[in-house]
Amino acid sequence: MIRCTQVMKKLHNLVLFVGLASAQAHSATILQYHHVSEKLPPVTSVSEDTFKSHLEFLKQGNYNVIALNDFIDTLQQGKSLPMNTVAITFDDGYDNNIEAAAPLLEAYNFPYTIFVNPQLIDEGQSYVMTWDELRALSKRGAIIANHSAKHDYLHLRKKGESESQWQQRISHDLTWSQQRINAEIGHNYPYIAYPYGEFDTSLQELVKKLGLIGIGQHSGAVGPTTDFTRMPRFPSSGIYSNLKTLKVKINSIPFDIDKLTYDNSVTTHRTPSFTLSFNTMDFSQGQLACFVSGIGRATLTWTGEKTVTVTTPEPLHTGRSRYNCTAPSKTHKGRFHWFSQPWVVQKAQ
Repeated sequence: MIRCTQVMKKLHNLVLFVGLASAQAHSATILQYHHVSEKLPPVTSVSEDTFKSHLEFLKQGNYNVIALNDFIDTLQQGKSLPMNTVAITFDDGYDNNIEAAAPLLEAYNFPYTIFVNPQLIDEGQSYVMTWDELRALSKRGAIIANHSAKHDYLHLRKKGESESQWQQRISHDLTWSQQRINAEIGHNYPYIAYPYGEFDTSLQELVKKLGLIGIGQHSGAVGPTTDFTRMPRFPSSGIYSNLKTLKVKINSIPFDIDKLTYDNSVTTHRTPSFTLSFNTMDFSQGQLACFVSGIGRATLTWTGEKTVTVTTPEPLHTGRSRYNCTAPSKTHKGRFHWFSQPWVVQKAQ
């Protein structure tokens, strides 16, 4: 009887290990860039030398750098991605993307996606690429995708605007942008990178209704339990371009999340909280650490073996904030689970 119990316990542990390994086989990360330039604001820029060092790291580490559509399609189909899978993206379609970034990416044979604002291109804004330039990049393998018509805060309501009027306006913005990209480029991938990385619950629901994938700017690894209305990306420019810290992020793996609960990521509440319930835990409770941007360690309240509520010990400032949660993996030594919850704190009316 004892022997049988021991065998059953080993089988249980084996199944648990296989389950964890299977879930983490889907893990991957998306990198986000804006400028490849030393002449533009450093907060959203990376130099050519630094950008090349990122690409060299991916090459030397035999990372599986794939196109964003292959990345998303594979996850949506429930198929496995190698542990070292990475997708590369750019926001806004700045002209230095074709001048500096594209030649380097092509030299390494790495696919990439550029999220653009069709109305700004139509207006001939000098700092963004033209449709001719974007077509040229598309023919060379780049994906051109939606970043809204003109980079507005999509979740904001205009004065006196009803919910239905807001939905109609944003639906038109996103569908018109999809149509313009399709007309000019010839492909129509159903992705929207939220301007400024900001989204609220209503915008997520609208994006889902329109059949789009919503992509943010909050950090974290992507896996089978990722919400496809709020896919995370790791910003890789400015202070986040340091390769020493970026390596840890590229190698991060997702938590196996059963349920994420919070009121709204856009809020007037200055001490917002969220609750995570895990399917499986590849870490112990004491290993989970969460931090509030600009404040420090978050307060963790475990309400069950696999359920934790995360909140800030101090009120958040007005504007964008985030809580980052990490925990070292037991099954993949040297790798960390990573999840981020973004907030936009607004002044009370």
